[in-house]
Amino acid sequence: MEITELNEQELIRRESLKVMREIGIDPYPAESYDVNITTQQIKEDFNPEQNNLQEISIAGRIMSRRIMGAASFIVLQDQTGRIQAYIKRDEICPTEDKKLYNTVFKKLLDIGDIIGIKGYAFITQAGELSVHVKELKVLSKSLKVLPIVKEKEGQVFDAFKDPEQRYRMRYVDLIVNENVRDVFIKRTKIVNTMREFFNSHGYLEVETPILQPIPGGATARPFITHHNALDIPLYLRIANELYLKRLIVGGFTGVYEFAKDFRNEGMDRTHNPEFTVLEIYVAYKDYFWMMEFVEKMIEKVAISLHNKTTVTLGDREIEFKAPYRRLPMLEAIKEYANVDVAGMNEDQLREVCKDLNITIDKTMGVGKLIDAIFGEYCEKHLIQPTFITDYPVETSPLTKRHRSNPMLTERFELFVNGKELANAYSELNDPIDQLERFKDQVKLKDKGDDEAMFIDMDFVRALEYGMPPTSGMGIGIDRLTMFMTNSSSIQDVLFFPQMRPEKTSTEKDQ
Repeated sequence: MEITELNEQELIRRESLKVMREIGIDPYPAESYDVNITTQQIKEDFNPEQNNLQEISIAGRIMSRRIMGAASFIVLQDQTGRIQAYIKRDEICPTEDKKLYNTVFKKLLDIGDIIGIKGYAFITQAGELSVHVKELKVLSKSLKVLPIVKEKEGQVFDAFKDPEQRYRMRYVDLIVNENVRDVFIKRTKIVNTMREFFNSHGYLEVETPILQPIPGGATARPFITHHNALDIPLYLRIANELYLKRLIVGGFTGVYEFAKDFRNEGMDRTHNPEFTVLEIYVAYKDYFWMMEFVEKMIEKVAISLHNKTTVTLGDREIEFKAPYRRLPMLEAIKEYANVDVAGMNEDQLREVCKDLNITIDKTMGVGKLIDAIFGEYCEKHLIQPTFITDYPVETSPLTKRHRSNPMLTERFELFVNGKELANAYSELNDPIDQLERFKDQVKLKDKGDDEAMFIDMDFVRALEYGMPPTSGMGIGIDRLTMFMTNSSSIQDVLFFPQMRPEKTSTEKDQ
C-alpha cells in the first residue's frame, strides 16, 4: 500500500495533535486507565430511584458531539454499545483553565478520538440516560476521519457499506457498523458452545501440525513452501484428520481440534483459502452415531444463539431441531435428476453427464462423475438440514466401505440451504484397504487430478498397530457462522478475509 497525500481534514487533525503536545497534553499516554463499567452495564444497572452508579469510570471512542457554549454532549462508544455523556466546562476545568477547555474540547477533540471519562449516571431533562462527566482524559488522538453515517431528508450519506472497503479496513467497519461486532461475538459463542458440548462428553481438545510433510486428510490442492534447515518441501495443512486419527491409535477415545486449514483453490462467497474447521474423532462409534451427535450439537448452537431452533437465512426459515432427514446420495440423484446411476461404470456415467448437460473432463473417475451429477441437480434442493449418505468409494478414500454395499462408503455430508456444512465417516481402519485406496488416489493424480491424495505411509503404519472402530466429523466454522448469523458471504464472518493487493492511486487511474 502506497503512502497517500493527506487531505484537508487529516492535516487539521495533525495540527491539533501538535497543539495538544505544545500545551502539555499527551495524546497517547502510556499509563493504564481504570475502567470499572461498560455502556451496556450502565444501561442494565442504573436505577434513578436508588441514585446508584455515582462513581463511573468508562472509556471509549467519541462518535458524535454537540457543543453548546459552556456545556456539551457527546456519544461515547465502547465494545458493548453507546451512551451519551454530558460535559460542563466549569466542572471539568478549574476557573483559570476555561481557556484550556475551549481549546481542547471545542477545537482539538474530534469524532473518532478515544477518551476516558469519570462521573455519574443520571437522566437528562429529555429523559435520556447519560453520564455526567466530572473528569475527562485524552487516551488516543484519531488522525483519520471516520465515515460517520449522516441522514438528510430521508437520504443516507457516507455510510461505510462498500464490501471491499469493509473487508480491507475491518477496523473501521467494526467502529461504524455496530451489527458487524455482533456477528463476531456470535461466532465466538458458537465455538464456545461447541467446545462445551464436546467437553461435556469427556473429549480432549488437542493441537496438530499446520506445516506437514504430506498434505493429507482431504482431496484438495495444497499450498507448498520450503523448509531451509531440513531442505524439504512442506505443505500448509488441508485437513488435520490423519494426525487426529493417529491419536485414536495412541489410545485416546475422543479428540477434537478447532483448526486453521488452507487450500490453494478458488475464492467465492462461500470459500476462502484460509478457513476454520472443527474436526472430532470418537472411538467405538460409527456414522449413524455421528449423525445423532451432530444434529444435537447444531440444535444446541442454535438455541444458544437464538433461544430457539429456527434460524432466518435470507428469505427462508431453517429448522435446526433434530432429527434431520437422511437421504442416500444415489437416491438423491434418482429423486432430483430422475436417473438411476447405481452400478454404472465410468463410460456410462460420462454418457449420463452428457445427456444432463454437465461439464466434465478426462481426469474425472466414477466418483467425481457421480459427484458432478449430484452437485448440479441435487444440492440446490437441500434447503432444510439433510444428511446425504453413502458416497462412492472413489471419492471417500479414508472411509470404511459400506457394510452392505462394497461400492459405497459409510459417509455422510450435512447440507443446509443448498451448501455442505459437515462431512463425516465411519473411519477406515483396515491398513491394507487404506493402502490400496491411497494407490488408487495416485492413479487419479497421474490422470491429472491435482486434488487427489498423497500416500501417507506413516499413517498406514499407524493403522497397522490397530485403530479401534471410529467415527470422525469435520464442520466448517465459517459456514456455520454464516448460517447462524444470516450472513450471505464468508467474508462477512472472517475478520480479515483474503483479498487482492490494494491498488495504488496510479493503478486506479489507469
